[in-house]
Amino acid sequence: MDISPQRGEGEPDGQEVMASLDALSAVPRLQGPLGRVIGWVDTLFVLLANLALIGIAATVLLQISGRLFLPFTLSWTEELSRYLFIYMVALAAGVAIRRHRHVNVELFHHLLGLRARGAYQALICLLIGGFALMALPAAWQFAQNGAWQTSPTLRVPMLYIFFSTVLLYALVLFYSAIGLVEGLAAAWRTPVDSDREDATWK
Repeated sequence: MDISPQRGEGEPDGQEVMASLDALSAVPRLQGPLGRVIGWVDTLFVLLANLALIGIAATVLLQISGRLFLPFTLSWTEELSRYLFIYMVALAAGVAIRRHRHVNVELFHHLLGLRARGAYQALICLLIGGFALMALPAAWQFAQNGAWQTSPTLRVPMLYIFFSTVLLYALVLFYSAIGLVEGLAAAWRTPVDSDREDATWK
């Protein structure tokens, strides 16, 4: 017997509910060949971040199993899990911006029309991208400091570990530029009747 709640004909599904909670998801994304390429890039970085997460889980399980069943301690597992976590965050930061999954406070977004939401998204992406652009040269200098260092247990050049900061700011800048273009396109679009009905300000 199926006792799972059934969705009525006029009731929204889970994706529609999430879209209603995230006002900026109404801003149209880039379409055409460029949009498909960006979608492939999104998929790539999400896949890499998921692989890093799986690597963290496997490393932690190996560390626990080693302490319980092995006569010696695997000293490199803690270090590897730390580096995987750093790269997981760096790889997922840009996609989080594009999908509006970063931490934010929504007080008035639902009161804005589509054009106003686009302008707001463009402003936010401009500020975030501007910060990433200013921080990127310093991140590169920081990464270069690791060329003369190696990690304590894995003996990996710290250049590869410190390079995660460069990757982080580069992806934030890249996705902020995409969000800026999409926001400006939505802000400059010709309003249609549905926009006039839903919007309180344009």
